[in-house]
Amino acid sequence: MENEIINKVSESGLITIDLEEYYPEGERVLLDIKENLFQGLILREKDFREFIKNEDWSKYKDKYVGLICSADAIVPTWAYMLLATQLEPLAKKVVFGNLEILETVLYNDILAKIKPEDYTDARVVIKGCGNLPVPKAAYVQITSLLRPVAKSIMYGEPCSTVPLYKKSKN
Repeated sequence: MENEIINKVSESGLITIDLEEYYPEGERVLLDIKENLFQGLILREKDFREFIKNEDWSKYKDKYVGLICSADAIVPTWAYMLLATQLEPLAKKVVFGNLEILETVLYNDILAKIKPEDYTDARVVIKGCGNLPVPKAAYVQITSLLRPVAKSIMYGEPCSTVPLYKKSKN
């Protein structure tokens, strides 16, 4: 067959890692405690404990929650810890930080389960340009995980990659 189409990408032995495939489904929400500050400046323990007591925590069930204070105020560490005691039984994950930090923590947990040895001497393409908010930190983390074991690491699509690393032939 002279005109047979050969898929060189599939025959190349490249392993593609698409970080979007690891994206955890679920709603992400921020709990901003600025509304609980007295005069927008300080957190009063008695008032905050009253908020904790009266809040409907069920609205955070099965959600990923980031805890922040968007006001320029001094908030004691225990306040975030107290929130965590209410959220932990309900939420999928609770972190201190904004949505970007939340996504980074989620991916840290996910990528920690990857076995780098499964990619020993592999030619890896880390897929980019997706539709989900995969944090840049996840791309750095997967690269750091694979760099000691992979034969090569590239970024992009198998048909058009940016070379990042190639193991030297010692």
